[in-house]
Amino acid sequence: MRSSFLLAASVAALLPFAAAATAISPKATLGTFGIDTSQMDRTIKPGDDFYRYVNGKWLATTTIPADKSRYGSFDVLRDKSETDLHVLLSELIESPPTDPTLKKVVNLYLSWMDEATIEQRGITPLQPDLDRIAAAKNGTDLMRLIGSPNMSAPFGFGIQPDPADTARYKVFIGQAGLGMGRDYYTNEGTEYDAFRAAYQDYIATLLTLTGDTDARNSAIAVFALEMALAQVQWTPARQRDVQATYNPMNRDALVQLAPNVDWPVVFEASGLGNTQHVIVGETSAISDGAALLDSVPLDTWKKYLTFHRVSDTASLLPKDFDDANFDFNSRTMRGVQEQRDRWKRGVTLVDNNLGDGLGQAYVNKHFPPEHKAQMEQLVDNLLAALKARIDTLDWMDSATRVEALKKLATFDPRIGYPSTWRDYSGLVVEPGTLFENVQNAGRFEWERRVSRLNQPVDRDEWHMTPPTVNAYYSPLMNQITFPAAILQPPFFDGKADPAVNYGGIGAVIGHEIGHGFDDQGRQFDENGQIRNWWTPTTVKRFTAATKELSEQYSAYCPIPGDDKTCVNGALTLGENIGDLGGMQMAYTAYRLSLQGREAPVIEGFTGDQRFFMAWAQVWRGKSRDDALLNLLLTNPHAPEMVRGQNPQRNIDEWYEAFGVTKDDAMYLPPKSRVRIW
Repeated sequence: MRSSFLLAASVAALLPFAAAATAISPKATLGTFGIDTSQMDRTIKPGDDFYRYVNGKWLATTTIPADKSRYGSFDVLRDKSETDLHVLLSELIESPPTDPTLKKVVNLYLSWMDEATIEQRGITPLQPDLDRIAAAKNGTDLMRLIGSPNMSAPFGFGIQPDPADTARYKVFIGQAGLGMGRDYYTNEGTEYDAFRAAYQDYIATLLTLTGDTDARNSAIAVFALEMALAQVQWTPARQRDVQATYNPMNRDALVQLAPNVDWPVVFEASGLGNTQHVIVGETSAISDGAALLDSVPLDTWKKYLTFHRVSDTASLLPKDFDDANFDFNSRTMRGVQEQRDRWKRGVTLVDNNLGDGLGQAYVNKHFPPEHKAQMEQLVDNLLAALKARIDTLDWMDSATRVEALKKLATFDPRIGYPSTWRDYSGLVVEPGTLFENVQNAGRFEWERRVSRLNQPVDRDEWHMTPPTVNAYYSPLMNQITFPAAILQPPFFDGKADPAVNYGGIGAVIGHEIGHGFDDQGRQFDENGQIRNWWTPTTVKRFTAATKELSEQYSAYCPIPGDDKTCVNGALTLGENIGDLGGMQMAYTAYRLSLQGREAPVIEGFTGDQRFFMAWAQVWRGKSRDDALLNLLLTNPHAPEMVRGQNPQRNIDEWYEAFGVTKDDAMYLPPKSRVRIW
């Protein structure tokens, strides 16, 4: 799940989706009640390794598919979503649609599948961009190039609501320009030397394919430029600092920050024209990175721009380019052994570029109204549970409590699909022109965003498509969003035991709600504006608890044989708070739903046991070592084997449910258990 940036329900009114205190009929998709107990390893004590207790047989017998860097519950569901979309596309091709948007969907997919035409056209579609780069003769030409939305640069532009006034959009400027995660450049060790060498080989390969007769030396120069850029960029953990990355300024201040940039020329090339006010993220990285525009020769910048333009579009070009891109970015960086089937990549391409067009057809076929209704009820239950918890938090004082409840009351849940579908009437998609189709889609999206700068903020906009297996929270909108595709087993099954649904999708809902109160989200108020609504006393208590949680996660070093590369507790803190808070909320909601009764025992498992097992099943997964390293260095989420069991260690009821004692490996003394939301 991801947090993007940067309720009035009664506790007593927990309705039909709530648990009934009678045994359920064996109709669940997984097992008889929603958990695949055949994949457990019951030889392992729950208190020694709960994740393997629930998933041990699956972990021991499952092989990661050759075309994947990881495989688990999310991936199984993503495969299903992908297949569902492929069937839809096949039906549209067999019976050509009259709807203009669906025609574009079909044309985009068929242009991707037309490999013969892609090979025949060669690099010709990209050549105008390469010619523009080659023609650059001075600094002004360079500024026009780096300002173009499809070119790389030491900084990038975005457009989103202003955290100081979420009713209007602002231009954001943040650090950018690297081909690998920052730490791959800065970390020492033979493994990182190997990644850096492979990256230089990749640069040389692509430049050779463009006709560079001195590609090896060009690659050395490009890599040296990026190495210098990496040295001044902020770490991923530092980028999570909401206050440090919120720096509103006018053009004069921007010029003072980065005088090496001809901002009027860059803005004009970006389509931002007379933009006078911006918000800058990583200030020192922008200024120091921009200084390289003067100190690095123009010829090196031209080689840098050429490489990145080719790399960014390699999948749209002939096979030699596509294969080189796969070999480095997937095989080397994430350990993937084989390229995905072309139809699968085509489905992803359509979803990325015409997601609402295909998504509407997906919803009509795969998302029944009763799923939406059940999910809405669950969300209400989770919000009510958090209200009950906030009312009794011993670390929160009354003044902060009032503000927290005010924010909770304004949460905006969105389920399944957007209320308004995207209008693609201005997008041109033609048969046989894959490269142009994708470039048109990128330009269309950027121009759509730029056009909103003087318009009211669109609160109905979604940042995920309905077939996406994920969810997110937006602190600027105070919205939680759950696309249709995640509302399937193992996350949600209308025929499963309620304990399993609360431990699965219920805890996921709680996780997203929790982002509104994590170390980042808590800095935004009920209107999505940056505002400190916490008293110093409450902040001190909250910070102490989150520090303990960060230290817990930092103790996990999940790569076999590597005890130095561990979870970054600071980088993953927001997601870890979300997981723990989500489980706490979901458990409270589940117990309230029982209305004082005890849940039935099913196949020897109590309701509480089934609840905690469901969370571990959701996070069932395996990763290749290179992919795991990449995640640890760059991703704000902890690995699945950590997420699947560490939250439980902090919840007293888990100890009671499984009889965990101080003699068990996972045991934490009560005073060491972190309690936040």
